[in-house]
Amino acid sequence: MECELVYSPDDLMSQLTTLKSVGVDGITVNICWGIVEANKPRDYNWQGYDQLFSIIRQSGFNKMQVLMSFHECGGDDAHIPLPKWIKEIGRKNPDIYFTDRQGTRNTETLTWGIDEERVLGDRTAVEVYTDYMRSFRDQFDELFQDRSISKVEVGLGACGELRYPPSLSGEFHLQCYDKYLRKSLEKAVETAPDCSTFFCDNYYDYDSPRGTFFLKWYAQYLIDHGVRVLKMAVPLFKPARTSVKLSGNATDNHAAERAAGFYDGYKPIAIMLRRHEAHLNFTCVEADEFVCKVENAGWVSGIAVSGQNAFPCYDRQGYGKILEVAKPRNDLFGRCICSFTYRGLDQTLLEQHNLREFELFVKKMHEI
Repeated sequence: MECELVYSPDDLMSQLTTLKSVGVDGITVNICWGIVEANKPRDYNWQGYDQLFSIIRQSGFNKMQVLMSFHECGGDDAHIPLPKWIKEIGRKNPDIYFTDRQGTRNTETLTWGIDEERVLGDRTAVEVYTDYMRSFRDQFDELFQDRSISKVEVGLGACGELRYPPSLSGEFHLQCYDKYLRKSLEKAVETAPDCSTFFCDNYYDYDSPRGTFFLKWYAQYLIDHGVRVLKMAVPLFKPARTSVKLSGNATDNHAAERAAGFYDGYKPIAIMLRRHEAHLNFTCVEADEFVCKVENAGWVSGIAVSGQNAFPCYDRQGYGKILEVAKPRNDLFGRCICSFTYRGLDQTLLEQHNLREFELFVKKMHEI
């Protein structure tokens, strides 16, 4: 949390050298907002990342991609909250967080309702994100200029994905009850005289004109958030490519899709990404029957598509599922993903038997 490298540099170097020896092309690094700008606004600490990038390059890797994470990050052995100064603002004004109908706040990420509201000190949320990304670009400009950093994935929501966060109440509730999103909805309703301001979580009564209007507004606000951030990020990170992560919604539950903001599926999002020169990265490649929706939306819209696994994988059967999604057999055009990120590096992966399987997987992925 002090942006210091706590892992042994020698051990890390050894692991990375092993990965290089089995054909891995590059390394992905998660750049956590809650670490770098942890204590005070505009007070950025890049010390640990400076050291980490140096070790990666010394290990022989000249290709990296980074994740701009503006969400609370959690894992088996780590928990990285939003910056402390954001938390302090949130204690006084909890409406900076997504809120469901029951009033439950999801503090994993900031509501998109404050994208253009100056409630984070003297800045809007988009200005805060932009200042952070600009500081990163300035700090590591050399790595951008020599193309060592080849891709930047910009976090746009929960888990870094462009979607509304889940309700913490255990139901598929819409996340639009903070006062800022309520205000945006009320403003939208003013242009639709046949509608009245309302909120409703009855997912089986959305076939009415009012219900359709509401869900389309909800889905469009998700896209508008992506536009606001990408307009700043894409020019900032060139010549590196900018990408956005989507998740395959591993359920056929319409309520879940609507709550996540995918009323019209993934195609409108893919079209938006194409217009703003962004690529698409999808997670959960193991669930191929669901991920194909995301994959096809990207390909049909003419944008590059990348993928990553959601869960640890060490066996040939699991790798086979990933390879099937990376280049579907039944695709008439022979399309395939342009890159794949394996999550994640641990001692289990580096055990001799598992490493042999992983090396074979890397070789097959290169043959696609």
